[in-house]
Amino acid sequence: MNQVKQVKHLLLRGVSGLRYPLAAALALTLLACAGPERPKPAQLAANVPLIGVRAVWTASIGPVDFPLDMRVVEGRAYVASGDGTVAAIDTRTGADLWRTALDTRLSAGVGSDGRYAAVVTRANELVVLDAGKLAWRQKLKALTLTAPLVAGGRVFTLSADRSVSSFDAADGQRLWQQQKSADPLVLGQSGLLTAVGDTLIAGIGGKVAGMNPTTGATRWETAVVSARGTNEVERLVDVVSGFSRDGKQICVRAFQYAVSCVDASSGRALWSKPASGSSGIAGDAGTVFGSEADGKLSAWSRKDGEKLWTLDRYRFRVLSAPLVAGNTLIVGDDAGNLHFLSKQDGAPLNRVVTDDSGLSVSPVLADKTLLVVSRRGSIYAFKPE
Repeated sequence: MNQVKQVKHLLLRGVSGLRYPLAAALALTLLACAGPERPKPAQLAANVPLIGVRAVWTASIGPVDFPLDMRVVEGRAYVASGDGTVAAIDTRTGADLWRTALDTRLSAGVGSDGRYAAVVTRANELVVLDAGKLAWRQKLKALTLTAPLVAGGRVFTLSADRSVSSFDAADGQRLWQQQKSADPLVLGQSGLLTAVGDTLIAGIGGKVAGMNPTTGATRWETAVVSARGTNEVERLVDVVSGFSRDGKQICVRAFQYAVSCVDASSGRALWSKPASGSSGIAGDAGTVFGSEADGKLSAWSRKDGEKLWTLDRYRFRVLSAPLVAGNTLIVGDDAGNLHFLSKQDGAPLNRVVTDDSGLSVSPVLADKTLLVVSRRGSIYAFKPE
């Protein structure tokens, strides 16, 4: 069986309930399957700090072997480990506000509105905690790798079979479920699920859909990219987690194909530019930032998608989705480095090191504190100065 057939086989099994480690390995090796081994990155230049970055505190959650999304709400960071430990942590001190052991391995999480916290287990069970106490469980019909969205008294899920579901956050009653057309292959990483105003936004293959959160009815559906290629792996298209929103405009990454922006109120496609990457994007009112599969970092004009600059200093490093904090662009790499760059031109401003297990989540900002989690499960808090 050649590599393409092996990948196809794993993904087809993944939709019907494949355990996550295989799906995760697949997400990391999809690009490598089509070509030679990734070249080794060049040595990093000596760090010359132009801005201060102060370590504030550290904590631990346990090894993270699933696509963790860290959610920050009102000074609380919601995190989880692969073995089912879920915690709310005070972002000022690193102390636990609560910590709950579910004693079951996780495939997705954490979603929270500040009261309810939601995760999904590898047994395809949606589990919701109320202030750290188990509130309810609901069985999902397919593998789920995208963190639930908790908003408006509801919990929304996006599963690998392209089904989108809504549950009452208080009692777990299923309110509606919409089944979108499934693709032959599904990417083994977290997808797009968010809300803009009164519209639920979900990534469905190469499309972004706007849905009525009350009924699940589709308000609009926009293709951000058209698949191409000679086999199903090359034609695999999925909108990944990590987006940039400015007002009603939302910009997204379509895995291995494009960075695109859409008007979330109408679904009108604004622009789409070729970009071969797998991690999410970030941005501000004028610029969208993202990395490529080969480690290049790029900036696009938010207005029309024109390329503003490209940086190859980190070529062949695996970069996280970036974070914009004031005039600084922050991005992590698979060696555990956090790079602080000028968002105007990508010039280096500082670099700090977490641990050598690499980062499991993209950097997150809690007020003025920067939070990251390593694959080993260490939580690091820094304060740029």
